[in-house]
Amino acid sequence: MATVLSRALKLPGKKSPDLGEYDPLTQADSDESEDDLVLNLQKNGGVKNGKSPLGEAPEPDSDAEVAEAAKPHLSEVTTEGYPSEPLGGLEQKAASSLVSYVRTSVFLLTLGISMILVLLCAFLIPCPPRDLHSTWSRHLGSQGGGDLSPLELADVNGDGLRDVLLSFVMSRNGSAVGGSRPAANLVCLSGMNGSTLWSSLLPEEARDITCLELMPGSLAETICLVTGTHKMLSAFNATSGKAIWTLNPNYLSNGTLAAPVVVLPDLDEDGVRDLVVLAIGELQPDLCFLLVSGRTGSPVGRPVKYNIVGVRNLIGPQVYITTNGAVYILFGFGNIQAVALRDIFVQAQNRDSSPPSLQIEEPEWEKRRSINLSELIDVYSDGVELLQMVKAPDCNCSNLLITTRQGLVLLRGQNLTPYWTLRLQGLRSPPTPGYFTDDQTLDFLLQIQDGVGMKKMMVVDGDSGSVVWSYRAPCHMKETPATSAVTSDRKSVFLFWAEGLSAASPNSDIILGTEPPSLHHLYLLHPAFPSILLDLANTTGTVTASEVGINDLWKDAFYVTRTTGPSSKGHPAALVVSKLSLRWALMEGQMAQLQESTPKIGRGELRRFLSRIKFVEAPYEGDIYAR
Repeated sequence: MATVLSRALKLPGKKSPDLGEYDPLTQADSDESEDDLVLNLQKNGGVKNGKSPLGEAPEPDSDAEVAEAAKPHLSEVTTEGYPSEPLGGLEQKAASSLVSYVRTSVFLLTLGISMILVLLCAFLIPCPPRDLHSTWSRHLGSQGGGDLSPLELADVNGDGLRDVLLSFVMSRNGSAVGGSRPAANLVCLSGMNGSTLWSSLLPEEARDITCLELMPGSLAETICLVTGTHKMLSAFNATSGKAIWTLNPNYLSNGTLAAPVVVLPDLDEDGVRDLVVLAIGELQPDLCFLLVSGRTGSPVGRPVKYNIVGVRNLIGPQVYITTNGAVYILFGFGNIQAVALRDIFVQAQNRDSSPPSLQIEEPEWEKRRSINLSELIDVYSDGVELLQMVKAPDCNCSNLLITTRQGLVLLRGQNLTPYWTLRLQGLRSPPTPGYFTDDQTLDFLLQIQDGVGMKKMMVVDGDSGSVVWSYRAPCHMKETPATSAVTSDRKSVFLFWAEGLSAASPNSDIILGTEPPSLHHLYLLHPAFPSILLDLANTTGTVTASEVGINDLWKDAFYVTRTTGPSSKGHPAALVVSKLSLRWALMEGQMAQLQESTPKIGRGELRRFLSRIKFVEAPYEGDIYAR
């Protein structure tokens, strides 16, 4: 038995190089038991009760048979408790290894291709230009006079950033074509860095610049319509600055353009929206409407005259489209009257029929026609100073916001009945729309002259007409423009100019500036912090125009101002155009506490709030007009 274990376990001192060799110490042992144990050890790796569990095995005839019996056979039946590997095991392992290798190879190949594509996109596809120059200022030299300050924002070079268009009088010594009026210059500045993209000469001072797409469709080019102070109406290609067409002044007869051009629906069915201009007779109080083709600049019919005596400032013209689709033109002198575009078109074409789109009528408006059933519809007639159209929250139409000498009136656009009336004096600048309250109705920031060198800012709730915020501040700048910008949470920030605010008592009626009146500051009001104003910038010049644009890519807003410096005898005022990034200015601005709030607002809390502000396009943009 010891010899068998020695052979199986190869214990030291027991040399058995061959199973066929007999040890003299084991002559008495049974050959059968030895062979069974050896087979058991080689097949199953152990001993079970000293003999094979398969029972008695036949006695081998020779050592060769013993050796042959010790060799394992794959086809033999496995013993109980010790399963043997089947015949296809090696083949399964080989197939499994091959599948794993293929999977790894496919994964690595896919990963490599993806990395190559990412690198190609990063290097070959140009990234949108980032507005690195978020703040810039451009000096355009001396302005040779002029009373108007047109300013417009439009993306003319397709870089995703709105550029700046303005016009100014160059020299009163130069002569325009066909007259002695001062020549003007139409300039387009890059919204990125303020560099000049193009410029074009104008025969007269520009009254208004409006950039839009006259042809519907995503591939339509942007056109800039420039209205002059006398007889000029021209359309410019916004990309190149080249004139597309110019209205022949002879069509205006003895009239002079009284207001900016108004865009209408397509009347002559050439696929391009058409226009209408209003001219006033030089020797008689006649109003003349002239329809103009948006494609060619030629008249669409003859002029249409209305004999109206003007006693106050001109209101309009503005186009109004009702919920039913009826189109009316609003205008007047100190009052508001309406005339159906259908009536103007029929007289211009000298025929009784009109396109189907112009045959729609608004019953509530038609009820207001004069007793003699004239073409004019009375809308409002109580000392009108300004007219604005504001988007109504409850219908697909606009309401009429009317500034009068007595206050502010909001008329429902559907039936022209008053929504609310606010009595106040001294309102001369157009109300600035924006979202101050939480009812998603447009509210209005008002600037009211309140004594010498003082003005009062107040926010009026657009739903009720009540004052929800007010403050009085020093300001010697006349008719300073105010603007607003909408944030992603459907709130608005309001921007206005005033002199430096002191730490006066909130209950004080007089707030004295701490700086000379020549320095004005740009303040920002956010409805979440009504007791705080942010001082964003300052200037010593006079701000004559301002606009707010949106950078959609970076969710930022930028504030563009047109400023004229102080002028002296013999030296005309310098013209400066500046651009300010609002998100950058919010983080750099100084906090002006208007009154103590509970709990007290910390600088860190305010900065964290301001850093999360994102600006978006105003949903009411394009629905606000003031004339």
